[in-house]
Amino acid sequence: MSETDLTDVEDLDDTVHFPVEEIVQYPLPGCVLPVSPTFSPDDELVSYLLSPDYTKYKKVFIFDPNASERELEFGAPTEGIDDSNLSPERKLLERLKERGLGVTSYEWVKTNSRRKAIMVPLPAGIYIHDFYYSETELKVPSTPESPIVDPHPSPDGSMLSYVRDCELHVVSLIYYGVKQLTYGAKKDSLTHGLAEYIAQEEMERKAGYWWSPDSEYIAFTEVDYSEIPLFRITRQGEKSVGSEAQEDHAYPFAGASNVKVRLGVVSVFGGSTTWMDLVCGGKGHEDNEEEYLARVKWMPGNILSAQVLNRTHTKIKILQFDITTGERKTLLVEENETWINLHHCFTPLDTRLAEFAGGFVWASEKTGFRHLYIHDASGTCLAPITDGNWMVEKVVGVNEARGLIYFTGTFDGPLESHLYCAQLFVDGSEPLEAPIRITRGKGKHLVVLDHQMERFIDTHESLDDPPQVVLCSLHDGRAIFTLYDQPLPFPRFRRLQLKAPEIVEIQAKDGTPLSGLLYKPDPSRFGPPPYKTMINVYGGPGVQFVSDSWLHTIDMRAQYLRSKGILVWKSSHGQTICMLDVSFICMKKTLMLDNRGAGRRGLKFEAPLKYNLGQVEGDDQVTGAEWLIEQGLAEAGHIGLYGWSYGGYLSAMTFSRYPDMFKCAVAGAPVTSWDGYDTFYTEKYLGLPSKEEDAYENSSVLNHVHKLQEGRLMILHGLIDGNVHFRHTARLVSALVEAKKPYELVIFPDERHLPQLNKSRLYMEQRISDFIDENL
Repeated sequence: MSETDLTDVEDLDDTVHFPVEEIVQYPLPGCVLPVSPTFSPDDELVSYLLSPDYTKYKKVFIFDPNASERELEFGAPTEGIDDSNLSPERKLLERLKERGLGVTSYEWVKTNSRRKAIMVPLPAGIYIHDFYYSETELKVPSTPESPIVDPHPSPDGSMLSYVRDCELHVVSLIYYGVKQLTYGAKKDSLTHGLAEYIAQEEMERKAGYWWSPDSEYIAFTEVDYSEIPLFRITRQGEKSVGSEAQEDHAYPFAGASNVKVRLGVVSVFGGSTTWMDLVCGGKGHEDNEEEYLARVKWMPGNILSAQVLNRTHTKIKILQFDITTGERKTLLVEENETWINLHHCFTPLDTRLAEFAGGFVWASEKTGFRHLYIHDASGTCLAPITDGNWMVEKVVGVNEARGLIYFTGTFDGPLESHLYCAQLFVDGSEPLEAPIRITRGKGKHLVVLDHQMERFIDTHESLDDPPQVVLCSLHDGRAIFTLYDQPLPFPRFRRLQLKAPEIVEIQAKDGTPLSGLLYKPDPSRFGPPPYKTMINVYGGPGVQFVSDSWLHTIDMRAQYLRSKGILVWKSSHGQTICMLDVSFICMKKTLMLDNRGAGRRGLKFEAPLKYNLGQVEGDDQVTGAEWLIEQGLAEAGHIGLYGWSYGGYLSAMTFSRYPDMFKCAVAGAPVTSWDGYDTFYTEKYLGLPSKEEDAYENSSVLNHVHKLQEGRLMILHGLIDGNVHFRHTARLVSALVEAKKPYELVIFPDERHLPQLNKSRLYMEQRISDFIDENL
């Protein structure tokens, strides 16, 4: 789509009316689209979640590609539920990056006949909707006092599993009957079948139990919190002052002990648990070789595998277990002196080819870029499947019969994401052929393959194109049917005169290429540059922000700032966070830059951050500011910083380290001293506090605020933030007071890590807007 199409505003006045309320208005332009698309077990139907009335409330839709019909099959009994009265359990789903209401998840239930069914968990319990009878049954009721957590149907569709009161249960979907499988749990100290905080927040492991392929066994974790001191959060904004206004979190701080995790297997028909020969964590502060249970996966033949990471993140093992005895053997060991990045690319094979029988596909960064390798049953690497100065992101499908593997990656550049295909069975004697790109159109592609490896659902978007959802052929990528399309221009898009940012490339001081996003004010309204400038930062390791994505075009804070004549420069910010926090960004000219350490560019690009948090990222952001000044776009003394979470840390840190470059800074929910953050994340990049004292000292904002000259710092934080505790802001304020430095503080008594309530977000945006107007 051309720029003319994006800015066709001939019927609008010269002065754009862009009130601050537009930043928080839901939905964002072009963002009402199907999510969580999937195929039915027989691949005849496509399902997804969608809000038909453009609200946060989603429902399940079913689409028949053969009949070209879309039909609402299941609605949600969610009357009376809104952002202000969610249960504590539902509010904590913020950790799972879930902000929708109504139906937020569902799964197909496999059946042995033409009948089809889906499972939908709701506050009232678990519902099963049978399409054949058009009936919806509340299969297992739930109560606020004893909620159902993480339900899943068995692979054969005969049973349903869930966790209740920290214990694992199953219920038959054929004959009524509930069976409790685990015993001995203790609230707040011992759980069965639930992932611990570190697994959910840092390891991208949301599950605490896993069905065997034959539906006869369940592997599960036992998590022992008993030796983790509880961190108490008091909900100061409530009327009550009793225990009901308090939350106790088993939060493992850097350098302290982690929870102890065991892995067990139990029959779904009941009986005793067989414990695998593995205990992770719970062994003090030293470099334990088996500290974190990172991944669990069943292999053919009911063999259980687990990926185990050491405390310093430099060694990972793949272990195999005999589930009848718990005995183990080591399948693979990989080491990297920088760090190990976890992934979901481990793929067991079920081929009959003798050479590869019992083998698997594994992804390694041993060349500096994540690539796929095929291994035999003993773990020996036979040959690479992919190679080059680009990375594989995720394995999305394997067709062993045709000898093909499908994956997403950055072969066409780190600013895009595409679906590719490569030969699975390679002998290693010939140079590898380049992967075949299947997706069409520039930008980002999120794909879901069908079970027969014939078609895929492609959610595609770019800076110039809002997301569309298309059913495509897996053979050549051609479109079969458009499930959802959003042609521009939208009325709101035209009215606000939104314009896609410009992607630019600059060089770090060492010559490393860095990508940035630039939002320029309209020169016909504000005259030629230089402009007042806000730099939106994130900068955290392993996270990418700058990309060819629609999310940047509808970054409403950036567009708001641009509409006021501020240049916005956007710096590295996580894609996941961007999805949640895309409305939290700008006001005048804005620039965003992916500093060294950002993700999707290889391990060498990430490595400079080791033992150097807050240093290299800040240096690169200053390089971006200097580039803006050299280009005549910005003016020294009129540049500010903004960020949230790690971006809040980097905003405060860079503002303190470079007081002559920046006029003001906004720091949202900032980490201020890394000894107050969790073990997994902090120690991966800074090491153990007892061994790397200088790294912790240099990376703390508290040790740099005395350098602040003129300028102002605004800090925003939720009092009940369970991720970056408000304690970080309190410590920063103490340091500022001691150094006699001015600051502004905005607190949200009823908010966690990201403000959720509309009133909170609107108040926040107005305060940030006023602060920038007064201080830039």
